[in-house]
Amino acid sequence: MSNRPVCAAVSAAFVLCALGALSRPASAALGGSPMSTPADATTTTLQPTARAASTMQGASPAAAAAYSVRATTFATGTRVSEYVGADGNVFGIAWNGPRMPDLQSLLGGYFPQYASSVQAQRAARPGRRPVAVEQSNLVVHSGGHMGSFFGQAWLPSALPAGITGADIK
Repeated sequence: MSNRPVCAAVSAAFVLCALGALSRPASAALGGSPMSTPADATTTTLQPTARAASTMQGASPAAAAAYSVRATTFATGTRVSEYVGADGNVFGIAWNGPRMPDLQSLLGGYFPQYASSVQAQRAARPGRRPVAVEQSNLVVHSGGHMGSFFGQAWLPSALPAGITGADIK
């Protein structure tokens, strides 16, 4: 009795599972809806107040009403803050914690652009260092080391009036 049919079946099942994982829609994405809260996480939504906006350089009380911040803390201790505009779409994301979040899910359709930019940076300057992608339609800053990762990403054209990339933290 040969193990080949069993191996072929296991290999086919693995490929189907891998393809299923790749075709799964992201639970959240920059430019789209906020993520759904995983079972092992907690989420709070903060509405910036006029007082908080007045402490942001150049921000007005109207700017504070133009967005909310949805913070999700995962069981790993990593916190992801989504900046959600009045239209319900995420225009900025910030993360901080002991584990790097799944940037492919968080960046959604912008991930290939991010990945190719990082690949070009690493080809030009090999080694590990913070990432800074600054393009007209996407900005991503990411860094850290094992046990302490941080970063932010935003869509410059989607920032509400009076909000800058420096406010995504």
